[in-house]
Amino acid sequence: MLSLFRLSPPAPRKPSGLQRDTVAFVLSDGRRIDVLRVRDPRAKRLRLSVGERGARLTLPMRASLVSGERFLHEHRDWLTEQLMQLPGDALPLVRGETATLPLRGGRVALHWEDGRVARVVREGDAATMQLPARAGSAAISRALRDFYEAEARADIGGWLPAYLPGLPRPPARIRLRVLSSQWGSLAPDGTLTLDLALVLGRPSAFRYVLVHELCHLVHADHSRAFWREVEARCPDWREERTYFHAEGRRLKAALHTLLG
Repeated sequence: MLSLFRLSPPAPRKPSGLQRDTVAFVLSDGRRIDVLRVRDPRAKRLRLSVGERGARLTLPMRASLVSGERFLHEHRDWLTEQLMQLPGDALPLVRGETATLPLRGGRVALHWEDGRVARVVREGDAATMQLPARAGSAAISRALRDFYEAEARADIGGWLPAYLPGLPRPPARIRLRVLSSQWGSLAPDGTLTLDLALVLGRPSAFRYVLVHELCHLVHADHSRAFWREVEARCPDWREERTYFHAEGRRLKAALHTLLG
């Protein structure tokens, strides 16, 4: 599978024997988060770490859950500070409180109201999260993901017709996924996969990734001929690639934070 580029080297394969679950935790500033709790047979001691996907508590196999909870509480202030320093300008959604959402390089106003099903409705320059009374964080996450996917597909649908002439064939299908390092890829069967985080960034950068992957339908490599195809369709591709080097981690971190 061809890839656009990676933000970091591929993660090493996870060892077998890991046991995972999540634990709810309240930070020093009152925010509620889910901490990934992992029992690792290789671990020698309790360890708390923070990455773009959030907080992770690692326990040796013999450590008790009580000792893990006590360790979390002892490091509450440290954890709060580390999460505040993560790249990104998005915080977890708080029902009835979060007032804006990142979208297309800016932010849109977010309103909250009761509804029969969990969904986000776009209304001009704003969006409304409609939720049943008993909807939880999982329902909010699904509704937000569906909203971002619909917005991304609207962009792709507007851009794609202009790039199809000159291609040997259209992509077999287009998928939107939450990717850890790639921005896009083209499978041998013609399936084009794009990172959902692209819809958070500026549209010209999203468009460049689409063009990049479409050009792999012409040249299945990164040869000079391939880059000539890219430049013919996106003359500012170097500027957009620089944008990803500067803003890529922030965009991916924001999406992970919002979707939970």
